[in-house]
Amino acid sequence: MTQTTQPGQAAGDARSAGPTVQSLLDADTREVPDVLRAESYEFLGDTDIDRTRYFSPEFHDREVEHVWAKVWQVACREEDIPDVGDHVVYDIADSSLIVMRTAPGTIRAYHNSCLHRGTQLRAAGGNVQHIRCPFHGFTWNLDGSLKEIPCQWDFRHVRPENFSLPEAKADTWGGFVFVNLDPGAGSLASFLGEVPKHFDAFKLEHRFKGVHVAKIMPCNWKVCLEAFLESFHVITTHPQMLLYFGDANTEYDVYRGAPGSPPFNRMITPQAVSSPHLGSGIAQQDILDALFNDLRGGRPEGLIVPEGKTAREVTAQEMRARWGERTGLDLSAASDSEMIDAIQYFVFPNLVPWGGIGSPITYRFRPNGSDPDTSIFDVMMLIPCDPQKPKPRGVPVHWLSLEADWSEAPELGALARIFNQDSQNLPRIQKGLKAARKPGITLANYQEVRIRQFHQALDSYLG
Repeated sequence: MTQTTQPGQAAGDARSAGPTVQSLLDADTREVPDVLRAESYEFLGDTDIDRTRYFSPEFHDREVEHVWAKVWQVACREEDIPDVGDHVVYDIADSSLIVMRTAPGTIRAYHNSCLHRGTQLRAAGGNVQHIRCPFHGFTWNLDGSLKEIPCQWDFRHVRPENFSLPEAKADTWGGFVFVNLDPGAGSLASFLGEVPKHFDAFKLEHRFKGVHVAKIMPCNWKVCLEAFLESFHVITTHPQMLLYFGDANTEYDVYRGAPGSPPFNRMITPQAVSSPHLGSGIAQQDILDALFNDLRGGRPEGLIVPEGKTAREVTAQEMRARWGERTGLDLSAASDSEMIDAIQYFVFPNLVPWGGIGSPITYRFRPNGSDPDTSIFDVMMLIPCDPQKPKPRGVPVHWLSLEADWSEAPELGALARIFNQDSQNLPRIQKGLKAARKPGITLANYQEVRIRQFHQALDSYLG
């Protein structure tokens, strides 16, 4: 594959051969949301990243103290807890929260520990009329106020007004429920900064969680996260995708955070175009056939690329029809890019929501307790729905163990095979980082700029 590097070019200015995302948007058959035109690259340096941050217990402890105890993070979706008394248990490192709808318009997050002798109050989500400790029966109302102490006569020193359940902060955006363990934290709006403006076109609040698979992964949470922040790995890890996936033509955008908020970033990978690694001259019909055979279980009979049309146009129109039938929505005005491209954002520290319609994916990455060598990877599908109708309840989490295969979650469809390919790399990365004699990892200036920005944001929290 040739590249467009020119002698004397500044660091980070080199780009792959082949069509750019912006040139493909120029040829879109519909009006493209302005946000997809917000191209924003910045060279962020080229120094190596210290490898020990991926496995050091001391570094993990610093993250717990300065990141997970301080940042806004997604605990669940609003549709996971639609009714009063509905709740989920959200664990992050050694902290645990009961995230509960306590009134029709109120969501609270209680620290999951009995004020008597510290027993975990709730081991799993569900619906309750009150919060009762399973050890001795201390009970709290849904608003966190004390309801009952068994043998009240023996606790004359406990004043009910001082014995309410301690709370973490809770707020919502885009249908997500965020929590923050820091009582002195600023608002969620200030933390997110410009992120909500980018999603005005995608309306995540008008979606429901139709799939949720969570798996224990054999690597540090940052190793897992970073595997999904670039398309550079596709040529080796997912070679079957090269016919229909513009991996090296991905646009990488980094955005500075507003005052008081961390930076965020995005990549747009075009689909229904062939990889520049394959060279030019790939027939449009071959591109379309490869996409539907790999991702959609086969090309529908009669779905062809007419003379003068492209695989992108035909694929986008087919996706409008399929998603329109599935959701009941009129998608006739949705751009080709929204229907078929991978439009993936990163919101610090661990949320990866996708824009568009045809790939309604969201990822979340977090530590698995206090073990720096394992992590939890959540995959959610946020399905568009009619905002004028009641939103369906979110599906429960389908948990997969460390040893499980992604194919044990058939609701993921063709993505299960792709996640299996990614998962083969992750334990080898974790082991290789420990075995390395080179003190740091080396990143590409453009294709891995999102990873570099993430580490710079992480460093800013760690001081």
